[in-house]
Amino acid sequence: MKSFLSRLYRFSNSWTGTVIIVLLIIFFIAQAFVIPSGSMKRSLLIGDHLFVKKFSYGIPVPHLPWVEIPVLPDFFGNGHLLEGPKPKRGQIVVFRYPKEPKIHYVKRCVALGGDEIIYQDKAFYLRPYEGDEYIQKTFPQSAIVKIDGKLWVKNPYMSHFPGIHYDLDVDLFSQMTLYLMANDLAMKPIYLKDLPLVRQDLNFNAFYFKVPENEFFMMGDNRDHSNDSRFWGSVAYKYIVGRPWFIYFSWDENYVIRWDRIGRLISTVETDVDFLDESH
Repeated sequence: MKSFLSRLYRFSNSWTGTVIIVLLIIFFIAQAFVIPSGSMKRSLLIGDHLFVKKFSYGIPVPHLPWVEIPVLPDFFGNGHLLEGPKPKRGQIVVFRYPKEPKIHYVKRCVALGGDEIIYQDKAFYLRPYEGDEYIQKTFPQSAIVKIDGKLWVKNPYMSHFPGIHYDLDVDLFSQMTLYLMANDLAMKPIYLKDLPLVRQDLNFNAFYFKVPENEFFMMGDNRDHSNDSRFWGSVAYKYIVGRPWFIYFSWDENYVIRWDRIGRLISTVETDVDFLDESH
């Protein structure tokens, strides 16, 4: 045993051993990720460097970093060597962009397979697949509304994750309408008499989406500045990579280090108002 440990120690101190150990950590335990855009402001900020926990939702097929070439085949067709628990509503998730899997995105999972979604400007309505009884037991009465004879939850995550916000200066409904006209919107137009009319020149007042089974609807916390599932659709399990773990470094656009964010768990910065970026 002593001889084996000695050989292992010498191997780990060699260049080859170091590279193999680092790759094993990246493949199966944690991988560095940098927040490149403002879609998750004010929860996660541009310049946050964080580690992603790779084993949160099973073990994804390992890819070589930077070039993103798979090291092993996708034996089971689900993007994972070992299947694990699936993302839950409200969790921040790192995943591969379905239209270009070499690119990683980070968004909040807001709906699961079977859930229904209605979106108006500055209002997101969720109907979980579990139905009315689950809604009444799980969500505060103040957030529950009846639309078209069914119960829905309005803006279900904003009270728990204070970084979720809308930009009052942005008319996202009109932007989504333009994407719809260009046939580049995942959500479908719908008219619901229980919701106010948004524009007099349109015969619909909301957008609707039902999440396919075993897929996940992702949205940025910076709701009016996020390219997400509203535009390109839900995310299959095979694209799920992991959960953001903690911030190991952070600096702003002027390269000023945000010392108060370094070492913080994501579960802390997304729920504690002291860490929110109030400038946006």
